[in-house]
Amino acid sequence: MKKNKVKHSSRFVIALVIVVLSSTLCSAQSILKEEYNDSIRKLPYFSIHKNNYFISGVPTNKHIDRNTANAKYQISFKQMISRDALPWDAYLFITYTQKAFWDIYKESLPFRDINFNPSVDVGKAIFNKNNELQGILGLSLEHESNGRDSIASRSWNRLTANYTTTILKNTTASFEVWLPFMYKENNADLLEYVGLGEINISHEIKRNKLYAEVMVRKGLNFNGKGVVRSRIYYNPFKRNLSNQYIMLEWYLGQAETLLDYQQSRSIIRLGYVIKSNEFNWFKQRK
Repeated sequence: MKKNKVKHSSRFVIALVIVVLSSTLCSAQSILKEEYNDSIRKLPYFSIHKNNYFISGVPTNKHIDRNTANAKYQISFKQMISRDALPWDAYLFITYTQKAFWDIYKESLPFRDINFNPSVDVGKAIFNKNNELQGILGLSLEHESNGRDSIASRSWNRLTANYTTTILKNTTASFEVWLPFMYKENNADLLEYVGLGEINISHEIKRNKLYAEVMVRKGLNFNGKGVVRSRIYYNPFKRNLSNQYIMLEWYLGQAETLLDYQQSRSIIRLGYVIKSNEFNWFKQRK
């Protein structure tokens, strides 16, 4: 029953996203290579990598109580090694992301699991023959683990290639594929749940105010194992056009945490997010 629920929900969400986004089909105005290089020179060495957030919520597929409700937060940043380009006009970064699952409604407020994800990244911009930005290509060497030992230890390493580009008006997509290695000791069947890649689609509904986002990942299997994670971002501030938002997230599937990656869950959470502006080059210009 749960497998069918994940499968049918995944199809519904994907179909809904396609219908909504197709209604706004249009080519985005790209920035030129000179503008891109100038913006790289102005980037701070230390900045946000992925979203930083604190959200809390309840499950939709089980009884709600202090043992099933929880909180999740993420801290993520990156450091540019040098503003001087590497060969092929690439740039080198180191990144760190930490995601924690906190049972704040239990008596002793224990942390259920903490996942650590450092990486070394190389990024390169792709331009067309008119020197207009078409996409950002990245290659990362990543490690992810929960820092525990014995039977609770979970870890894996991967070489990840990703490409981010504009696909529709006000809509960007990020495509990731990874080559995993050194992961079979304590989680030999991990790829059955995380697969070999994922797709992230983000659509700006109202400029600097409202966004919709969906991430889809399919495990290496012929059943319903995988993930559909949908998010809505809303900026409630009238005069504050910064990257602070209220975020509503629905996570449906497995592998949300490394410790219990085999567990299926459907959980809705709400909270505060400092949204990454890593790919603002693809925002539609006015």
